[in-house]
Amino acid sequence: MKLGLQLGYWGARPPEGVAELVAAAEESGFDAIFTAEAWGSDAFTPLAWWGRETSRVRLGTSIVQMSGRSPTSIAMHVLTLDHLSGGRVVLGMGVSGPQVVEGWYGEPFAKPLARTREVVDIVRQVLAREAPVTNAGPHHPLPYAGPGAVGLGKPLKPIVHPLRSDVPIWLGAEGPRNVAQTAEIADGWIPLFYTPGSAGMYQPWLDEGFARPGARRTRETFEIAATCHLQVVGSAAEKQQVLDALKPMVALYMGGMGAAEANFHNQVFVRMGHEALAAEVQTHYLAGRRDEATALIPDDLVDDMHIVGTPSEVLERVAAWESTGVTTLLLSLTDPAEVRRVAELLA
Repeated sequence: MKLGLQLGYWGARPPEGVAELVAAAEESGFDAIFTAEAWGSDAFTPLAWWGRETSRVRLGTSIVQMSGRSPTSIAMHVLTLDHLSGGRVVLGMGVSGPQVVEGWYGEPFAKPLARTREVVDIVRQVLAREAPVTNAGPHHPLPYAGPGAVGLGKPLKPIVHPLRSDVPIWLGAEGPRNVAQTAEIADGWIPLFYTPGSAGMYQPWLDEGFARPGARRTRETFEIAATCHLQVVGSAAEKQQVLDALKPMVALYMGGMGAAEANFHNQVFVRMGHEALAAEVQTHYLAGRRDEATALIPDDLVDDMHIVGTPSEVLERVAAWESTGVTTLLLSLTDPAEVRRVAELLA
């Protein structure tokens, strides 16, 4: 199992000390660094900026929101960065949710699975550069001939010859149909709440995708990149402090990342068996009672979602994650010394 440094997306301002974190990851044998986006910082620019000082680690997005760019624009970003990095890009994409897609990007959210399939196909066409890129699907028609078209659209191939014709595409997916489609058409999967405790829930969905005619990968060649916070502590009291510090983020995703009727993250917790808890947390969060929502998050749930413990406990927990099929752990670490310590412990 490989290690990735999860840099995430920015808060109110750019984070400090990231260059030192990336350097520590490169020096310590981490396989990759990953960046993300929500509705503030984008994923590609920080990856290019901080990645320019690296020569070995893979550079991944987890995730690029598909509605924020046209499929060919996404492919252009990947083509460019792959050249600049010497072939180290991993393209992680996802559909986000209706509040962001329709409220921030001004695009329709309907048919997310069909849209994903079209985007993946178009990106692969661009990178293959075997023929002018076309798409007959209703979501991203190429050439465009709908309302407002002047009728001069022409299928094109990229001017630049891609460095690699088949850049790995990993998809963020949470629901049964989306996970199955990811196993069918993608090279890897970026689950948000994949844990040793919930891993069994996902296996039939993955198996369904692998079994479909024309599936791109098998379970043996498919990558699963699970995100968690890993922290080595020296005592039970210190572990409790870390778990408590992680609870607000769990409450945010369970209760506040989406509308009451369309919070896909909330639905993951429901499928994990926390239906009553998820409903109560969401009620408090959407009413502005964030402290009350956070107080409801149980220790054992946070403990399952992350890896916090003494060195021996961390080694045991990492082995448990690996045994479920995780090929890369995307770790949120905040200090270069911590990056080195984790790499040494898990070497």
